[in-house]
Amino acid sequence: MSERRVCRALERPRSTQRQAPTRSDGEARLREEIIKLACQFGRYGYRRITALLRHEGWRVNHKCVERIWHQEGLKVPQKQPKRKRLWLNDGSCIRRRPEHPNHVWTYDFVADRTRNGRPLRMLTLLDEYTRESLAIKVDRTLKAYDVVEQLADLFVVRGTPDFIRSDNGSEFTSDVVRGWLERLGVQTLFIEPGSPWENGYIESFNGKLRDELLNGEIFDTVIEARIVIERWRKQYNTKRPHSSLGYLPPAPEAILPVQKNQLDLNKEKTQIQVGTKTGGWSSGSFLDNLQFIKA
Repeated sequence: MSERRVCRALERPRSTQRQAPTRSDGEARLREEIIKLACQFGRYGYRRITALLRHEGWRVNHKCVERIWHQEGLKVPQKQPKRKRLWLNDGSCIRRRPEHPNHVWTYDFVADRTRNGRPLRMLTLLDEYTRESLAIKVDRTLKAYDVVEQLADLFVVRGTPDFIRSDNGSEFTSDVVRGWLERLGVQTLFIEPGSPWENGYIESFNGKLRDELLNGEIFDTVIEARIVIERWRKQYNTKRPHSSLGYLPPAPEAILPVQKNQLDLNKEKTQIQVGTKTGGWSSGSFLDNLQFIKA
């Protein structure tokens, strides 16, 4: 006999026969954690929040996070507009594809202002293969020599890339930058004028920088801007889930397990520094090149 017929015979409303949904303590803690992460990362959608929860040890499905997301009225960030690429007749793309780390770097400028209205300029550099933010140089004005100085610092630590992609800004097309890169064996890739989609990696990164940080911060001084932006850059590299990398950060922090014999030999040392092999050229050659440019 159906539920409808039984309730009609007993003169009982059907709603009294429904089982009231119960929420477990685990879901309540999960709900609090989702709200906490949504407040901390205001421009993340439920998929990135799911990735952060899994990194913290939660065994949760993205559908469950999406349900709680909508129940709490959390806002999903707007989707980025699709942009058309330039293709040749044979079906190949004009832009060079990165094939390994340090293969193709890209850089660009981002503009902002401090509270008093004075300009603030940022030079952003990105590895197109790993999506890692290599550096963000912040100052009132940035010229060609500032570009060379920032690149030189990165070349000492990371080695030289095979290619560097950029737009046709005067700082990138200047004889100082192009001549210095040519002497180091780094090839330059310039996009077509008025075609920012050809430099999509750095344009996407600059959009995230503005959307997640610059649009919500008011800087009083250049020093404050440098500290806050550098803190965001480290969070972007080590914690922020990247959708193109399977919701993993571009350069997650790695922890080296400490051996017992190391602690016995270094009882008074509180930190263990792990060195990395630097490729490319020595700091002496860097100073020679820099002196040659200034001369």
